[in-house]
Amino acid sequence: MGFGDVVQQAIHAGTGVPRLYAAATRAGLGPSGALEVLRISQAALTAAAAHGRGVPGRTNAMRHFMWQATLTARFGLDAARAMAAAQEAGSPNRRDSRVDEHNNAAGQAYGSEHATDLAGLSPSEAMTSLVPVALAMWESGELVWVRPRR
Repeated sequence: MGFGDVVQQAIHAGTGVPRLYAAATRAGLGPSGALEVLRISQAALTAAAAHGRGVPGRTNAMRHFMWQATLTARFGLDAARAMAAAQEAGSPNRRDSRVDEHNNAAGQAYGSEHATDLAGLSPSEAMTSLVPVALAMWESGELVWVRPRR
């Protein structure tokens, strides 16, 4: 990975919050809904970091799955897809984005199927209920990751 790639990744990571906030408002969620998107994103990041570490790729796969499951349950499939597209927009790593899209779709399907159970939970409660699901899906191969090129 060259210096330019590192810079592109840093720029993409550094613009994540405003990109998601703007996507949420464009999806019609309004300022309070957009803030809730950010709270859900933070809760997914925190839960995945705590429960996914130690195995390459697991944290990222869990984060995308739990994030999209909760967004889908709370705001609907169209809004969740808009957030996912905004997150991947401008990503310098297309291979990673394809994997994220796979894990996002798994989360969207789960969130649609379990919307009644997830929609009324706080972001941290939703993540608590989703961690064992995400771990089981990781173990079964339903969530995936990008192996680094050698």
